Amino acid sequence: MKGEKVKFKTKMISKEIPSDSRIKELKRWCEIFHKRNLAPPYEGGSHGNLSFRLNKKGDRFIITGSRIGLKNKLTPACFVEVVSCDLNKKTVHASGIRKPSSETMLHFAIYHKRKDVRAIFHGHSRKILASANKLTLPVTLKEAPYGTRQLVDRVLEILDGEPFLVMKNHGFISVGKSMKEVGRRVLKINKMCK
Repeated sequence: MKGEKVKFKTKMISKEIPSDSRIKELKRWCEIFHKRNLAPPYEGGSHGNLSFRLNKKGDRFIITGSRIGLKNKLTPACFVEVVSCDLNKKTVHASGIRKPSSETMLHFAIYHKRKDVRAIFHGHSRKILASANKLTLPVTLKEAPYGTRQLVDRVLEILDGEPFLVMKNHGFISVGKSMKEVGRRVLKINKMCK
């Protein structure tokens, strides 16, 4: 599979590199996802994206940039602050020096719908996909292309209060109140897979 392509327009409102103390923890989880093959590499990047909400009231968040290899030594410049998103116009407004990840619209839609969610980790694991039914994990009803409004809609159909779900023939999403909670859940489910 060649590198992922972003399927929305990005309007960069500033070239200011995100500055938040929690980026250090996000970088650590990026390293763990790479080491555990939860965000497999492709030439120039990794299949997966991780984010955290900036404040309790708004939908702003910091996410891994597009075509970021999680195996690389990440700096704050590898992350993007997403300020807003228009799902109907497929437009994302962001700050930073990179474009945001291909699944930015999905992260935005989840933060917008679930005010309890403070972090979202999306990855790809053949083991988790193969074990979804056995572990009775929620799975989207239909397959949809990555980075699209269709995928957003499939996820929102089953998201409700779920902390973890599988996107049919695609990957997984873990959501929760902290990066620690979200990451540990992924590691626990991955360990349960045979």
